[in-house]
Amino acid sequence: MTAAVDLLTLGESMVSLRAGGPLSAGGTLTMHVAGAESNVAVGVARLGHGVSWAGVVGSDPHGQFIVRQLRSEGIGLHHREDASRSTGVMFLEQRTADVSRAYYYRSGSAGSTLGIPDVDAALRGGARVVHLTGITAALSPEARRAVEYAAERAAGEGILVSLDVNYRAKLWSRDEARAALARIARHATIVIASEDELDLVAAPTLDAGADPAAGLSDAAEDLLAKRLLEQGVREVVVKRGAAGAGAYTADGRWEVPAVPVTSIDTVGAGDAFTAGYLSALLDGEHVAGRLQRGALAGAFAVSTAGDWEGLPRAGELALLGNHVAGSTQR
Repeated sequence: MTAAVDLLTLGESMVSLRAGGPLSAGGTLTMHVAGAESNVAVGVARLGHGVSWAGVVGSDPHGQFIVRQLRSEGIGLHHREDASRSTGVMFLEQRTADVSRAYYYRSGSAGSTLGIPDVDAALRGGARVVHLTGITAALSPEARRAVEYAAERAAGEGILVSLDVNYRAKLWSRDEARAALARIARHATIVIASEDELDLVAAPTLDAGADPAAGLSDAAEDLLAKRLLEQGVREVVVKRGAAGAGAYTADGRWEVPAVPVTSIDTVGAGDAFTAGYLSALLDGEHVAGRLQRGALAGAFAVSTAGDWEGLPRAGELALLGNHVAGSTQR
């Protein structure tokens, strides 16, 4: 029997074609693997844990590229090839130093056909943590059912379930997300969300017509986190970007500042934080230690180019622990 991995995650990985400037101006594109779940898989694997990824790719060069890249990171694969559909593609342009824009070509992709049989096959070997995101749930009704089934089955088998809300407005509306994610969150051990995503998994406290993207007051955030804890979630983790991160449990609230670095590329930073947090959980760290490792992993992500290429290995975490900007290790 196959030994249980530390972390199993499932979702769509795509080919990302990156431009260093406006796409309309043309120029050179570089090819990368993109996907929130596979970003987390790479991050946790690099930090020393056994990781598997489940998903569907097309029988095309793009799918072959994804499989090769993930295997090269030591990630176990439970993948299926769909010869009738293409692997999803996204274009990412660095429009300004502070703004990147993504353009998706993933409607009807192979990855959107992820189904319950795929989840069954992936879960046969067991796992300590199953990590899910709201992105996969947004891809299709079939994928949504698969994510909900994965959460329900894993929780029923005593596996920790991590849910990163990861709301994408280009994929579905907030009302659609709220209806689907509430069903998934009820099985979650850990809910990870940005401040403007908490109301998608807990009953909102905002006044009618308020804009969640404008930010929550501390009192509103506390109440939303409390409601999630009351419904059975054990940890509510809030990603705040450059303002750091926080976590709520039945024992209280913790906060950690962001690690000060020179920001180069913010894409994938939230996934890096999640990878750091989950790897520390797997190592038995307390909540404060999980937040700190998440902040360190996020700092590596924003200060290097690519979604996951610059993520650290365990021995490299100390590089940013007490670093001096512009320093060279000798």
